[in-house]
Amino acid sequence: MATKLVIVESPAKAKTLSKILGKNYVIKASMGHVRDLPEDKLGIQVDKDFEPEYRNIRERKPIITSIKELANSASAIYLATDPDREGEAISWHLIKAANLEKDKIPLRRVTFHEITKEAVEQAFDNPRAIDMKMVEAQQARRVLDRLVGYKLSPLLWKKVLKGLSAGRVQSVAVRLIVDREREIQNFVPVEYWIIEADLAKKGPGEKNFKASFVGLLGERKLDIPGKDRCDEILADLREAEYSVAAIQKKDVSRNPAPPFITSTLQQEAYRKLRFTAKKTMVIAQQLYEGLHIGEEGDTGLITYMRTDSTHMAATAVEEIRDYIHSNFSREYLPKTARAFTKKVKMAQEAHEAIRPTKASRTPEKIKGYLNKEQNLLYELIWKRAIASQMAAAVYDTLTVDIHAQPTKKKKAYLLQTKASSLRFPGFMALYIEGLDEEKDEYDEGTSVKVPKLTENELLRLVELYPEQFFTQPPPRYTEAMLIKSLEQKGIGRPSTYAPIISTIVDRGYVYKDSGKLKPEEIGIIVNDLLVKSFPNIVDFNFTAKMEDELDEIAKGKMKWVSVIRSFYSPFEKDLLNAQEKLEKIVIKSEETCPECGKPMVMKSSRYGKFLACSNYPECMGKKSINSSRGASAAAPEISNEPCPICSKNMVVRKSRFGKFLACPDYPKCSGKKTMQRKPFGDGKGKDSDSKPETADEKCPKCGEPMVIRAGRFGKFLACSAYPKCKTTKKILPDKQATDEKNA
Repeated sequence: MATKLVIVESPAKAKTLSKILGKNYVIKASMGHVRDLPEDKLGIQVDKDFEPEYRNIRERKPIITSIKELANSASAIYLATDPDREGEAISWHLIKAANLEKDKIPLRRVTFHEITKEAVEQAFDNPRAIDMKMVEAQQARRVLDRLVGYKLSPLLWKKVLKGLSAGRVQSVAVRLIVDREREIQNFVPVEYWIIEADLAKKGPGEKNFKASFVGLLGERKLDIPGKDRCDEILADLREAEYSVAAIQKKDVSRNPAPPFITSTLQQEAYRKLRFTAKKTMVIAQQLYEGLHIGEEGDTGLITYMRTDSTHMAATAVEEIRDYIHSNFSREYLPKTARAFTKKVKMAQEAHEAIRPTKASRTPEKIKGYLNKEQNLLYELIWKRAIASQMAAAVYDTLTVDIHAQPTKKKKAYLLQTKASSLRFPGFMALYIEGLDEEKDEYDEGTSVKVPKLTENELLRLVELYPEQFFTQPPPRYTEAMLIKSLEQKGIGRPSTYAPIISTIVDRGYVYKDSGKLKPEEIGIIVNDLLVKSFPNIVDFNFTAKMEDELDEIAKGKMKWVSVIRSFYSPFEKDLLNAQEKLEKIVIKSEETCPECGKPMVMKSSRYGKFLACSNYPECMGKKSINSSRGASAAAPEISNEPCPICSKNMVVRKSRFGKFLACPDYPKCSGKKTMQRKPFGDGKGKDSDSKPETADEKCPKCGEPMVIRAGRFGKFLACSAYPKCKTTKKILPDKQATDEKNA
């Protein structure tokens, strides 16, 4: 019987699927994309309707060859890549790269949002064709980003500094951070005062309670701008008569948050676990693809983690409600199931929120099978999903209006005292949503002590407490706050939030200071250039509109070429204008030249950024850039090797050929040394973390087993006796290796 070929992205997903599908299926991992635009040129034929020039990725050639071989003996090919635009595009590229259409073998696209037996079997029972609208939407995004990146980067190199780059969505994120930093720098604190009063019932032994000054009776809240005005109000309050004007008691319900979508998972994982967005997505991918869970075999633990829908399948909701019914008392289960709708443009309700694939699989049950970080994230997802179907929390609240009538004035002042106590915890017995602010008004669930009062009852003033404050600048963005802002503005989509933040940090435009995102000087310079010369590129509304148009392409309502053309025409004009009119920007530093004392400026070479004398070429003074921020700007690592010329301890430098040792006094002293390679598996190299995989081959020179190693050009075979024996050998594709063996 001919086997059926299933292609997925990752080995972990392949392993999980193999347990579900059985021996009649061969499952192959593509390791992500197998085709992409070339790195060494634009790769887009602008004058031919922006036709992309795709190339097979060199590192994927053995995989493509293997897929071709497996396809020759397959009765059908199932493309089971992820259920989003990126996954759809990967499947389409696989067909083109491996030429899977040529033999008329049935090609079937299958999608599932959770890797469970039921979901996978249902998907394979209901295959479909490749959705070219989704492919074109992904292609449009790729082409847009390539046009911006490859057209703007040369301009930045010429006008600012070599090595710089710009991105369509990333540049908008940098602008948010730069704008916020300027708000903070330009912020002028404004003085204000608040007044609290200690009051008590009339009579001996009555306990005090606090009330806050609100303003004049019947008017809006009165701001107290300075001490003089505060003293006037204090004088009135000291000789006023106090009485209870109104007492209001009511129940306040607090409903649970919806189950996670990508953005809210990233935000909450940062708030509660201090996970970066990138780290959250890596761990979520592991939970989605599946791990061995006791006797239950291999299964995915959560649904697909790139989603903008808060919808949960009816069967999942029912299972969660059954769990609540069995593990909590009756009042914790609402009479009807909760339904959530996400107020996000293009939220795909056919997709699901991020939830556990089985409600009964509690974090405690699988704790021994997960590492610490996996367990923490799974617990967060599990609790959020279960809590979303639980009853509301109920607070008893009390609001007391108190009138203070000065004897010499007609109009009274209003003071208020508020108290709340948690009567029924509801969902809060399991989970409380984190906030960006330091304190949630409901979190404590404690009550301010207020004595039993009646309307029109007279009170006595015990003491007044004025306090001076100053308004505070807006806070810097954390990762969670930035993702929230991007989502609210309609910028980016579930798959892009984590890469956006990683990219702007890796490029050196932004750095993290105690978890807060701050712009580097180079980030501010590039942002200002883009704002001035390419206003659309960094315009929030324009970028959000582009996202909407990409969504319209996915729905088949717009053509991708027309969307690209409408963007490119004005962009090209701005580019030509900037090339002609923009002057070279010199990045000054606070450092002075060690040779002549003149100011130094930032320069760039193939070895990285450095400081050079502004009087170049008359003065050749240089300095390395020392900073505690980021690997790219960090102080060089000092070695124990002496310089062969001046004997000073050498420092580790990098070139395109790897690391080497150089004299710290370069360019005064040009001493250099190559770094001695460490043997494989010496406890410090990449290969020491896990035992290398042994190949089914012996070393042709010494007869010792060969092992699989990884180099910058891919995997290869090396003698296990290295460094005594330095024999290496290429890893051949399966068919070529068989042919050579037979020969």
